This record gives sequence, structure tokens and C-alpha cells, in this order.
Amino acid sequence: MGGKYTTGQYTHKIYHLASRVPGFIRLVAPKGSLEIHEKAWNAYPYCRTIVTNPDYMKEGFFIKIETLHVADNGESENVHNLNSEDLGIRKIERIDIANDSVRSSDYKEEWDPSKVKSEKTGRGPLTGADWNKRVDPVMCCYKLVSVKFKWFGLQNRVEKFIQQQERRIFLNFHRQLVCWMDKWYGLSMQDIREIEDRTKRELDEARATGEVRGTKAEEEKETKGAKK
Repeated sequence: MGGKYTTGQYTHKIYHLASRVPGFIRLVAPKGSLEIHEKAWNAYPYCRTIVTNPDYMKEGFFIKIETLHVADNGESENVHNLNSEDLGIRKIERIDIANDSVRSSDYKEEWDPSKVKSEKTGRGPLTGADWNKRVDPVMCCYKLVSVKFKWFGLQNRVEKFIQQQERRIFLNFHRQLVCWMDKWYGLSMQDIREIEDRTKRELDEARATGEVRGTKAEEEKETKGAKK
């Protein structure tokens, strides 16, 4: 972003994905290729995340996610300042956390912003097709996702699959984030760091015992409306 956001938090995470990907990927994925590294720079309101597989695919694979949080209702045209060439190939996906359909396996009523109200802030539920024009304050999270998967015979299919899964993750995560408002509203940065440390310990223990958590990537199948 032109050197505008230069101070923030850096994190480096390693994901072990063998149990989380579809069968067609496991069949062709060599041993060790499903260890994914995520490096993230959080300089809110701007964040950048880069996902790679340095031990196997090296320069042949990356996912880059650039995020900018803007105080508007999603109508800005080019917050990432893309050039004309990139604008020509850009595909816009609009995500409505209150009204978009989610997979039935992802749906829980307590994660539905159209049904949940925050006791601490009085915000919600988010109802109606025009809720984002009626709430105040409102913020839109603009994400620019770039994907490269250079693997003969699989490149187009996997790149499309990754984009689909990123949309699913963004939708579910932000639905939960809003619905869990009472859990994080008012927390200090020290509180958040302690939660992060505790979560890391729990994930390390779960991985050591073989317990699987998180979103399991699947090809697009059944979906469920935001309202039940």
C-alpha cells in the first residue's frame, strides 16, 4: 500500500493439512507437501497474509491475501489501488454475512448474524437485504486474493478450488466474529495475546493427540440459507 502501513504485528504459523484436504489432492500430494506456512503482517487497518509451501512447491505455489478495513458499506471501487492490468482480470465477490447461504455443515444458529444480538453493545441482529445501509457504524473488509498453483494438469482446478474455499472461510469467519462480539468487545491487546498463546498450546496438544479441528475443505455441495 505504498508504504502507508509500516508498523504492526508479524506472525509465522505452520499448518498440517493432510486430514483437511479433499481426496483428489491427497492422492497426488507427495509426503510433506501438505505442510503450509503462513506469514502475516497485521498493521490494522491493513493486513497482508502470504501462504506458501517452501519445502516442496517453493515458487510454484502461493496464496496472497491483502486486507483493508474501510468505514463504508462495501461500495468503494478500488481500495487496493490496482493498476489497469490487474483491474482487468479482477473478479469481485460480494459477501453478505447476514444473508449469504452457507453450507449446512457450517451453519449454527448462534453463528447467524441475522438472529444474534450483542448484549454488551446492543448491536444486531442484522436483518433485511439492506441492513448494511441502515447500521451505524459500519465497516467493510476488502480482501484481495491472489493465487498461484503451478502443477501440470491441476493448476486451473486447484486455483479455482482455493478461491472457492477462501470465500467460504471469509464468510464463516466474519459471521462468527460478529456473533462472538460479546466475547471480544472491550478486550485489551494483552488479553488478546494471552488468548492467542492459550490457543496455540491447545492446537499443539490437539495435533499431538491426532484430534482434528477447523474447516475441512470440500468441493462445493449443499448450502444452507442464512435464515433457518
